[in-house]
Amino acid sequence: MSITMADDLKFTTVHGYKTYYNEEVRNGLNHLLVDLDLSEVKPLYDYARMNSAANFEDDHDRQYALIYDRSKGAYTIISRKS
Repeated sequence: MSITMADDLKFTTVHGYKTYYNEEVRNGLNHLLVDLDLSEVKPLYDYARMNSAANFEDDHDRQYALIYDRSKGAYTIISRKS
């Protein structure tokens, strides 16, 4: 699965993982950065790398997916609308 990098995507690292995001998913990004430690984030990123994507939710039940782009060696957080 390949993600087209839109102009509004920003880049950061989440516990060492290259991660793209936009403002729509800021809460999901903060969940990964602040609420979870490396031992909780690593399995999520590993699963996304092995399966192209991993679903997760934050503490307020907002739904997200972590998509792995093998060609870029980076991840993108997207929103999953219920």
